[in-house]
Amino acid sequence: MEPKSFVDSAVIILVATAFAVAIFRRFGLGSVLGLLVAGIFIGPHTPGPTVTNQVEDVRHFTELGVVLLLFVIGLEMHPRRLWSLRRSMFGLGTLQILLSGGVMALYLHLFEPRWGIDLLAGLTLALSSTAFVIQILQERGEIASPHGQITFAILLMQDLAVVPLLALVPILGDTGALSADVPILHQVLIVISAVGLVIATGHYLIPWVLDLLARQNNREAFFLVALAAVFAAAWAMDEAGMSMALGAFLMGVALSGSRYNLQIEAAIEPHKGLLMSLFFVAVGMSVDIGALAADPLVFLRHVLIIVAIKIAVLYALCRAFGETRQTATRVAFILSQGGEFGFVVFGAAKAMGIIDDSTFILAIGIISFSMLITPLLVKAGDTLAARIPVPGATGDEAFRFSLEGAEIDARALVAGYGRVGHAIGTILSSSGVPYLAFDMDPARVEEFRRLGHPVYYGDVTDLDLLLAARIDKVDLVVITLDNRQAALRATRLIRDLAPRAAIVARARDLDSSQALIQAGANKAFPEAVEASLRLAAEALESLGVASEDTAMLMRGVRSTDYALVREDGGKPG
Repeated sequence: MEPKSFVDSAVIILVATAFAVAIFRRFGLGSVLGLLVAGIFIGPHTPGPTVTNQVEDVRHFTELGVVLLLFVIGLEMHPRRLWSLRRSMFGLGTLQILLSGGVMALYLHLFEPRWGIDLLAGLTLALSSTAFVIQILQERGEIASPHGQITFAILLMQDLAVVPLLALVPILGDTGALSADVPILHQVLIVISAVGLVIATGHYLIPWVLDLLARQNNREAFFLVALAAVFAAAWAMDEAGMSMALGAFLMGVALSGSRYNLQIEAAIEPHKGLLMSLFFVAVGMSVDIGALAADPLVFLRHVLIIVAIKIAVLYALCRAFGETRQTATRVAFILSQGGEFGFVVFGAAKAMGIIDDSTFILAIGIISFSMLITPLLVKAGDTLAARIPVPGATGDEAFRFSLEGAEIDARALVAGYGRVGHAIGTILSSSGVPYLAFDMDPARVEEFRRLGHPVYYGDVTDLDLLLAARIDKVDLVVITLDNRQAALRATRLIRDLAPRAAIVARARDLDSSQALIQAGANKAFPEAVEASLRLAAEALESLGVASEDTAMLMRGVRSTDYALVREDGGKPG
């Protein structure tokens, strides 16, 4: 039953997605899985209301969400950080594609005796879903974590690998050589020119235009120019035969050094979120339940074996590259699904007559179903990683933390480097105490790094980041986060990982202060109350009260958990 109008379609999508996301988030399964299930129910392959039968057209349109997603990621990825990922990207990423593709080709050869098709399918299934994985990492705040950075580097290599993979479809399918119309050297020159044009435009032209519009306070044109820059970069790379998402990412990287990067991100973010949600719904609509149910055991066997192969290869490679068992486990499970570019490659193979309709439906079903179970695989990876014992460290000396080629001896860690964190860091530095600071604002990090402060981009609520920073060696942790829930999560996690460290936290009020202490902080200072006490002390001294008496009174107030100034009659919360 198809809807009669666009409004009918919009109502069906909004009701189905809102209901599914609310339920799945309630049970801790994530919004992505809810959107996928909603897409299955309103798709053309299940009974009930159907938004459209033109699922492929819908999916092509919603891929613009993936373009915007990679652009936003690029805005947060300074070229120096991108360069620091080169080992994981070109080394680990390339080996993952070749080894996973080769092993899966051997498995598929048991059912399809043509090596060309087996290798084509194996290499295609070796690709993972950039859209799904990046969305999950962003939703969990793990982009800056060790496993998040390795995952992102592998995904970048996979995006690059799409170009030669599509070019080799005719050869791998035994249908002949590449088209002689465009020689290989010419194709390479086109790709290099497109990449150079995108980077140069993003680095020089777009910031100049945005600066002009910002001076005119023309916000509408500012947004439209930023959006046009994203899609123009995506179009240029698509014309060059590369991934649109890769073009948007390069434009984001080029603009990451601009002082307008946060304004651009704020303008793009809402539109990205909407289109990404529709993309996941469209993927769900692509799942042909009836065709897959015709032989469910064979289908499930293919899915489980292919996922298991990717997990095993990824874990082994991560360990071979020196990653911890926890990081290797998380990377292996989060990248174990098929990728959206598989739709394109298998579609091209079907159009050339390399594979038949039944093989195409099976391949699309494997990719879609592996995407469907990705949130569950991620939770399984988290559970396994949490059970892996962390090697204990000995000694009370300061830890040595290495990032982006810099090594720092540190005794203290500052979580959050805003106005409060900066003041604390400055005092620690002036007192000769080596410290390390993390902040989630890339512009703030860049600003203070230019001034020589040891500040790094990172989320202190992420387990892998704290393990990489060897939190167990820290003597002092100062938490200055202004988000109460994030501060509580960080406090609990740090207390579990570093039971001997002193944790001092900033709080907004007495209730937050009490909650932080219950979460494991040794001290939590409510800034509003502390400011009031300082004013009260100045008032008393202005009236002639001795400073020693005033200081004694203030110490008494603090030692009794601020009982004197509590609004609840002096009872601690």
